[in-house]
Amino acid sequence: MSVPASPTSAAATRAAEPEVYCIHGADPEVQAYAMAKYSRSALSMKQSLAELNEQKAEKFLSTFYFQYGHRSIADLAHLAMAIERLSLLAATQVVDETRWDGQERSTRYQDFKKSGHYTPPFAQAADAKLYEDTIQFLLDEYQAFSQFNFDYLVARTPKPSEMPQEQYERTLRARAFDISRYLLPLATNTSLGQIVNARTLETQVSRLLGSPYAEVRRLAELMKDSARGPAWDVNSARREKLVEAITAADAALGEEARRELLREVHASPTLVKYAEPNAYELATAPELAQAVRELMNGAAINAAPEVDLLDDEPLEIELATTLLYQASQYPYRQLRQAVESLTAARRDEIVALGTKHRGRHDELLRAYSAGQKFRFDILMDIGAYRDLHRHRRCVQIHQEYCFAHGFDTPREIAEGGHQERYAATMQQVAANAGWLAASLAVHGETDSATHYLLPLAYRKRTLFKMDLAEAVYISELRTGVGGHWSYRSVAYQMYEKVAERYPSLAGFFRVTDVRQPVDLLQR
Repeated sequence: MSVPASPTSAAATRAAEPEVYCIHGADPEVQAYAMAKYSRSALSMKQSLAELNEQKAEKFLSTFYFQYGHRSIADLAHLAMAIERLSLLAATQVVDETRWDGQERSTRYQDFKKSGHYTPPFAQAADAKLYEDTIQFLLDEYQAFSQFNFDYLVARTPKPSEMPQEQYERTLRARAFDISRYLLPLATNTSLGQIVNARTLETQVSRLLGSPYAEVRRLAELMKDSARGPAWDVNSARREKLVEAITAADAALGEEARRELLREVHASPTLVKYAEPNAYELATAPELAQAVRELMNGAAINAAPEVDLLDDEPLEIELATTLLYQASQYPYRQLRQAVESLTAARRDEIVALGTKHRGRHDELLRAYSAGQKFRFDILMDIGAYRDLHRHRRCVQIHQEYCFAHGFDTPREIAEGGHQERYAATMQQVAANAGWLAASLAVHGETDSATHYLLPLAYRKRTLFKMDLAEAVYISELRTGVGGHWSYRSVAYQMYEKVAERYPSLAGFFRVTDVRQPVDLLQR
């Protein structure tokens, strides 16, 4: 027999209900402090925030984060950051974080000739002139080809009667920019926004401070300063007006309002203040490069497929090969063959080389993220790489930018009758970069400045490691008809390689057949 609940027991039941609420207005580090207090106090979040201030948060974080090494606390402080007027090259360096969320300007919807470009410091005026002349040449060609491509697309794509002329032209203009992006140099300016936690930002800044590119190192310093300095308040103008109105009515109350409403907010004054260049990575990179030189002994780079699904292998072989891969321009299979010819002792030495300089708080290099079932060695144009680079659930091992792998040609440019001019443009840029590199070498400077001259058409090699779910996700998403033909081809080949090796898995993929014609007016 059931007994009706008494008023007292009903109230107790209601009191025991979970309480869920969003939080607004707390500074990122104060918020992190309040959340960290859950493990050290019985106070609710509201109670913790009510008793906190920036000084208490800084003292707490300095003790538990820096002295005791509780780095997970920094995961609780999230920062929104805008980074503007950085080169496409620098942008690929900035976003190369596995725990990164953000967006970058699209080369499809905007005319990037208006963006400006980055110029590295040059000791010789002649080098600076050659660089600037080459960049301007590419941007002029980008503008010319944007019009060529638009005219070609209009000629082959009749406007539906129900589609407004403005929408028709806007859609085809976007498609034209998508093709013309192949001519954009990596020096072209872009902008991006990111929302990251303080630990990711600290790791990001440390990595960027060790970059071979002066621009990237400077960006790291600015990011660090931005996190520690006063943040831009989107509501400051309205608050200023409110404070002025209050002051006009009551000067004393207005002063109090000014202190409360217009105070400076520092997003992360504590958690990134000790971010320094990653000594572990800086010391390891040249030693791995030397190991590659000794192993390969100047061997030519073998031809390789655009997408290569690698075979299973012992973990020691994968680790040694992956460590050397990131320090070379060789295909994975070519490196693996050389690694397999070594004695077990020598392979172990290479694997150990990647840990030799590891400090107490350093995570292992990304190359040690090993053991994934699906590993694709992909050689694709830099434009397509920038798109696939956004997939964070897979491990990505990058090789340095170079001209050695040649360039891709969009079929629309060939069909439009402009292939010869396009190829001549690419070859001229490569020649100019070669002359610039030779001049820089004479004066004892590195050739990293030449990487900014690379058009997005040139190819880059990257190793992508993932599980089945991510292979399915990339293949399905990136074969969609609204995507760029280059990464659509790469994603479809990923599907084909998996389906060929594991026929029973093919049915799990809901891909779009990239061989079918595409309606260019479909977005």
